[in-house]
Amino acid sequence: MRDSSPWAHVARAAAALAAGMGVGRFVYTPILPLMHTGAGLSAASGANLATANYVGYLLGALAGILAPALTRSPAVLRGSLLLLTGTLATMPLTHSTAVWALLRLAAGAASALVFVVAAGSLLHHLRDRPPHLSGWAFGGVGGGIALSGLLVLVLVLRSFGDWRTAWWAAAALTALLTAACWNLRPEAAPAARGAEGGARPRTHRWFGALFVSYTLEGVGYIVAGTFLVAAIGQEAPGPVGSGAWVLVGLAAVPSSALWARLGRRWSRPGLLATALVVQAAGIALPALAGGTAAAYGSAVLFGATFIGVSTLALATGAHLRFPRSVALLTAGYSVGQILGPLAVAPLLHHGYRQTLLLAALVVLAAAAAAAVLRVGFPHHMVVTRRTEPAGRRQSNEEAGALAPHSAD
Repeated sequence: MRDSSPWAHVARAAAALAAGMGVGRFVYTPILPLMHTGAGLSAASGANLATANYVGYLLGALAGILAPALTRSPAVLRGSLLLLTGTLATMPLTHSTAVWALLRLAAGAASALVFVVAAGSLLHHLRDRPPHLSGWAFGGVGGGIALSGLLVLVLVLRSFGDWRTAWWAAAALTALLTAACWNLRPEAAPAARGAEGGARPRTHRWFGALFVSYTLEGVGYIVAGTFLVAAIGQEAPGPVGSGAWVLVGLAAVPSSALWARLGRRWSRPGLLATALVVQAAGIALPALAGGTAAAYGSAVLFGATFIGVSTLALATGAHLRFPRSVALLTAGYSVGQILGPLAVAPLLHHGYRQTLLLAALVVLAAAAAAAVLRVGFPHHMVVTRRTEPAGRRQSNEEAGALAPHSAD
């Protein structure tokens, strides 16, 4: 049974994604400079805490893959949101880097489970709805980033507190978003399907290029997603860094819906390569040019592309009908996120300029891999199948990922 209005489902899913991803994962970015100055956290330790969170995210994603029932459980969604809120509220209670790492590890796992439950709910319940609905729901990630960034910005401007207050404010915001999405209906259990036959199209070479591109994007984007505010703060002290992070979130809100709509008109491989080039320019901008204009320009370019890249990559994998494409791409992306902070850790001793430039180069390499996709890409695939039982439905992975972004 559907919600009386699909927008009600969109709003609940957006709130869940805002809590789990926008705040739970990314509030660390604007709080990091406050922890450097107020808690004595070193740049290397800051990178390690980021890595702990991304390891937790990978573990949570793998749990969802290995135990699919978790992704259909309201109890898992609610428990993950409560755990996430608790980890945020506990961060100010200690100065131990080891405890912080454990808390960020737990927060990463909880964020991943919230994401897979919310995304599965969207792809299932809005399968037959217009594509822009799911796009706006995924924009909840940007909404969470903007709200949490605005909280930190107000704290900085009004001197209401320090890094501890920022964590408690983030926990309170997560609690409010949790209440808003408490009744989100997860994906229903799949119906039994009859045996099916027929050959799958051979798309290994295109999927290989896509996998490399998306994994490299995980490496490059997460460096900016973790250190952008701190890097801007070095060149433009004061509220500019926190303000830039608010712009990242605001630009991200409509980006998924926009890129999904563009994917109905133009080639996804071409759009993916374009989005990656734009993102690389945004990441490099504050390293090449100082000042407020460069900082805000970087924020808009980065915010407008990092969710859109995920939208395009996952939709392209589903179009290729490669087995378990969403799971494989998510795993590669997660591994990239773990490697990113580790790869740039030696450069952090010299500031953030070299770090951002390296991240931009990695994203350009991702764009080059995406450009390979355009060579002979099977935009219109015809698959010959044996007779199938009436009423057969696509797998959740294929049908779900194709539904919100089907252009071909």
